[in-house]
Amino acid sequence: MNDVVIRGAVGILTGLSGPGERTVGDLRIRDGRIAAIGTVAPAPGDRVIDAAGCVLYPGLISTHHHLFQSVLKGVRAGIDLPLEGWLRTVPYSYWHKLDEDALEVAATVGLAELLLSGTTTIADHHYLFTEDYGFDPAAVIFKVAEKLGIRLVLCRGGATQGRDFDIPHTQPMPKEGLDAMIRRVGDLAARFNDPAPDAMRRVVFAPTTPPWSVLPDELDVIAAAAREMKLRMHSHLSETHVYVDFCLEKFGKRPIHWIADHGWLGDDVWFAHLVHLDETELRRLAETATGMAHCPQSNCRLGSGVAAADRLARLGGRVSLAVDGAASNESCDMISEMHCAWQVHRAVKGAQAVRAEDVLHWATAGGADVLGLPAVGTVEIGKAADLALFDLSQPRYAGLHDPLIGPIIGGGGARLRHLLVAGRPVVENGAIPGLDLAALSHRAAGVVRRLAA
Repeated sequence: MNDVVIRGAVGILTGLSGPGERTVGDLRIRDGRIAAIGTVAPAPGDRVIDAAGCVLYPGLISTHHHLFQSVLKGVRAGIDLPLEGWLRTVPYSYWHKLDEDALEVAATVGLAELLLSGTTTIADHHYLFTEDYGFDPAAVIFKVAEKLGIRLVLCRGGATQGRDFDIPHTQPMPKEGLDAMIRRVGDLAARFNDPAPDAMRRVVFAPTTPPWSVLPDELDVIAAAAREMKLRMHSHLSETHVYVDFCLEKFGKRPIHWIADHGWLGDDVWFAHLVHLDETELRRLAETATGMAHCPQSNCRLGSGVAAADRLARLGGRVSLAVDGAASNESCDMISEMHCAWQVHRAVKGAQAVRAEDVLHWATAGGADVLGLPAVGTVEIGKAADLALFDLSQPRYAGLHDPLIGPIIGGGGARLRHLLVAGRPVVENGAIPGLDLAALSHRAAGVVRRLAA
């Protein structure tokens, strides 16, 4: 592979915290890694990427998604409902209609949207596994990710129990025995999990939603099994007040303290949402290095609240950013997510609550840390060349005094000139090579018609 040289960028936000969060200069990429930053002279045979008028970011990292929901956007029955009603009327009402074609289309739509917003790594929490399917959902999602060239962490969900409110009105969600779940996760990991620090494919053990999807003593067994297989763990937690009230009533403890009793805190664990935490829970997360996947747009859309991501970060905790599923966040791109995170904390807590650079750190280095991918997430010599070049030539960015934060504070549909994963182009001049977006939209419209019928 010839070297790649990126020249002429306005500047670089590195994803690091502190004095190293900004730098300037050109980059040399060799064998998929950043080999030099600063004054770089192209050599014969190098591929030169013109970055004039662009800012350079690390590839963005979304740490919680539900790709299957990319064909369930804006379902009218659930558009104005909070989480529990939305679950019943949207994902739990449609899951059994998703065939292999629908899932493949949904995964392609979701990953394309992420790529075009500068995302190079995604953690997808897929929890629809049933004997009734004549296909392997995980294999479908991995295949789409490989085709598009994005790094995929597949969080393999599932449940041994159902929730009472689902049963009267919907097709019951699929369940499986605990032994079968553990065996299937192990089989999936044997096929797809790569422990490398810059892995393109990872598998995570991710039961859908404690405390409803598995029994308390099963959480202990899952934690032991995951650690024996050297897999990380993930799930939803404390998304609404319902989680807190349920745990207090049934277990006499708030969710973080309850789940700690079952081995579910540590640097190999991260949870999505974590909106409703008290100070003791925040401190326990920080002390145990348990991660947060902050999903501000979904939490706003469902009226769930604003997670204390800023407070957890100040306590030294691990914060990442995530788009969640498109059925509860109809703009699942990381630029919109960063823009929302930057604004929503300031709206509630004041103008100094969160800086744009803090949000980028959550969306890059923070995500790499939570996912256990130390070779990605920052612009540093030796790191994987996962890089996003954002073009600032649109009127939206004209007049900027600080162009480096333009894509975050400007929001909207960012213009991505180039996106590299391990030095390989996955977006070029705003297009995904080999992907016909008009044809994809046509296929997605067909899936929506079938689901609605």
